[in-house]
This record gives sequence, C-alpha cells and structure tokens, in this order.
Amino acid sequence: MPGPLHGMTIVEMAGIGPAPFAAMMLADHGAEVIRVEREGLIGIPNDPLLRSRRSISLDLKTDGARRVLRRLAASADALIEGYRPGVMERLGLGPDALLGDNSRLVYGRVTGWGQEGPLAPAAGHDVDYLAITGLLHGIGPKQRPVVPINYLADFAGGGMMLAFAMVAALLDVQRGGQGQVIDCAMSDGAALIGAFTYGMRSAGIWKEEREANLLDGGDAAYGVYECSDGRFLAVGAIEPQFRKALFEGLRLPMDAGKAEVAEIIAKRSRDEWVTHFGGSDACVAPVLTLEEAPGHPHNVERGTFVDLGGVVQPGPAPRYSRTATDQPTEPRPVGADGEAVLAGIGYSPDDILLLRRQGALL
Repeated sequence: MPGPLHGMTIVEMAGIGPAPFAAMMLADHGAEVIRVEREGLIGIPNDPLLRSRRSISLDLKTDGARRVLRRLAASADALIEGYRPGVMERLGLGPDALLGDNSRLVYGRVTGWGQEGPLAPAAGHDVDYLAITGLLHGIGPKQRPVVPINYLADFAGGGMMLAFAMVAALLDVQRGGQGQVIDCAMSDGAALIGAFTYGMRSAGIWKEEREANLLDGGDAAYGVYECSDGRFLAVGAIEPQFRKALFEGLRLPMDAGKAEVAEIIAKRSRDEWVTHFGGSDACVAPVLTLEEAPGHPHNVERGTFVDLGGVVQPGPAPRYSRTATDQPTEPRPVGADGEAVLAGIGYSPDDILLLRRQGALL
C-alpha cells in the first residue's frame, strides 16, 4: 500500500545533504519525487538518500532545460532546492517565476544560514551552523566541544525540518490555501532542537559547563562507560526507579559517582553487562557499531533496517496503521527516467529528441 503522501508530486533539485534527505522522507511516505540531476555533483554509489525517486538529467544553462523545469513545476505540488540564495533566481527559476506558473506550488528552500541575514551568502557546514546556536558548546567533555557528526544541523535541523514544513504547507494548500515559499535554515532548525535545553537553562537547572548536567554526561547514571573488552555501555537511568535498578545491578550505593561506576563497569565485557541487566529497567544498552546495529534483535524484529542492492540502511519511519509505507526502491541511474518524465508532462518523442540534440536533456 502506498504511504500517506501518495498522489503528491515533488520536484527535487539535485544537491547533497539536507535537501535529498527531505526528499527521501517524502518519497518514503508515498510522494512521487522527480530528481532533477545536474553535472558535477559529488555522490556515492547506491546512496540511501536517493532511494525511491525518478531521475531526469537537465542542463539548466540551456533555455530548453529551463522550460522543462518550469513545466515540471507547473504540474507538481512542490519543489525542493538546497542552493545558495539567488542561484535559482539567476536561472529564472526562483519562486516568483514558478509560483507565477503554479500558484499552489510549495517552494521549499533549505540553506545553512537562511535566505536573509548577515551570513546568508556565506559558506558553512553542520558544525558552523551548530556553533552559533549554543548547542555545540554543550556537546563533549569538559576540555572542549566535540564534532557530533553532521546529524544535528544538516539532517535534523535541515532535512527533517524541511520535510515537516513541506507537509505542513501542502496541508494548507489542500485546505484551500495558496502555495508559498519555505525558508528553512539549518542554523534555525538546530537552534529549535535546543528548545528543551534553553528552557532548563532559563529555569536555572542547566549549567554552561560541559559534563556538569543531567543529560550531558555529568551525572553518574547517564553516560557512556568503557568495558573490559574496550567496547562501551550506555546508561540512561534518570528517574529514581531506574537509578535504583542500575545501582542495585552494579552493587553500588545510590550516591556513587562516575569514577565508581566506571571502575565497576570496566570489570566486565559489554555483552556480559547486557546479559546481566537483561529484563531490568536499569536503562542500559550496548553501544553498537554501524555493522552491529542492524543485527540487534529489536531492530531485526521491527525491520528497522532494510537491504537495498546490498546497501544496509534505515528503513522508512515512523509507521502508520492504515497507510503503511512501501518498501523503498534502489536509487535510479542518473537521468534514467528522463524520457518517461518528459512524456508525462506532454513532450512528444520529437520534442524529446530535439532536447537531446540541443544538450538540454542529458
């Protein structure tokens, strides 16, 4: 059964990072996503972020390709792009042009710093966007902040935030509203993820120092500890009943500190501790590698990971009771669906041949 976004058509301007992640989410949930490829884009084979789409390759430096893009957008529900501010406008494909063709179009834009502001034209990456939100300062040991991979700003604050905004704006159109432009800045999205922490700071229960708070490794019952085999155990026993289960399992007093907990955990292997705490509410979990995680019994039972063309990757989430999502499909070769996409918006075989001769269709 197709997912809840079945019937929606999204045009995705090829890029890397948050825009394809948002497009992947929309495709996972049933939307038809048409990816407009461009030359010179860095990619990886069978990239999970590119699954479940159709692909057309256009040279947008040509008039013919730009006309194709406008026709695609005119018949679509939404468009996603992740270029720097002004790029689409210089191509004649900015919001004014495309919403002029299709007043119901949702035009989603994701950038690092947003469409306006002092940093809008500047380059940047996840760690930069995270740095100006205050969040990076709180991640890591006391000595210095650490790089938390690009999960927070790129994918949570950028891609996932854009996917949510696209669905919200599409819902507004379905209720009779007009199309609009979404300005999704990774810096804004990363800041929003920190709402809970800012709330605790305002309430006086969050310190600016790292490893000095309940959720940043400052509490003995919430952190990561090394085991005798060099692997790690995560403990997250916040509430009193869970703390009690943890410390009783470790045979330590409730007021034991991090050093005491570390000393005890270092005496057994990771998997021995997992067995020891099995069935308890001590909130203990093994820190698994990317290779190990898909084989964890809970992940296997739920089908959390899927294998597409030999690439093990997370499957669609979350789950629906009625409009269950289909199994994702492997990424298509670049431009593989160009002729079919063009035929779907009214181009004849002769028109398509002419576009190829002009270099508009690659």
